[in-house]
Amino acid sequence: MDKRIETYMELAIQEAKKAGKMDEVPIGAIIVLEDKVIAAAHNLRESSQNAVAHAELLAIEKACGKLGTWRLEEAELYVTLEPCPMCSGAILLSRIKKVFYGAPDPKAGCAGTLMNLLEDERFNHQCEVVSGVLEESCSHLLTDFFREIRKRRKAEKQQRNRDESETGATVDMGLTNESL
Repeated sequence: MDKRIETYMELAIQEAKKAGKMDEVPIGAIIVLEDKVIAAAHNLRESSQNAVAHAELLAIEKACGKLGTWRLEEAELYVTLEPCPMCSGAILLSRIKKVFYGAPDPKAGCAGTLMNLLEDERFNHQCEVVSGVLEESCSHLLTDFFREIRKRRKAEKQQRNRDESETGATVDMGLTNESL
């Protein structure tokens, strides 16, 4: 694979890591125009409690603001996870030329996995799509993140169970040993 493409995906991975440190799903995106990064963003859905605060949308918003136009016709988007339907729509509407993504998304991927909105000729704009860029690194970010969440939840549940047994409370009936 082209070193240039990998270098830009590494930057998207760095954005994803920022999200992970904030307990956000680690997805990062950058937008490149004329071999310059013009926008970088990562997921902020949890911290902003905003359903549309996906990395791609935030990067598109920054790029449009920087350029003073909604048309990103010669731009390239690098994102660690395959775009969802919402992000794919924004990519098409902003006229991004080419999308590079790392990990496929079997639950919401709309750049080839579930469907391919980005290359659908029924739309008035299409994007070229390159999948699997540093796929293993991008996939590991996500699997490690969700593994850690499951581990943390299990530990919290075990702690609650220990606390309940120490106090003698039975959660199901709301009774304590004293009331029995």
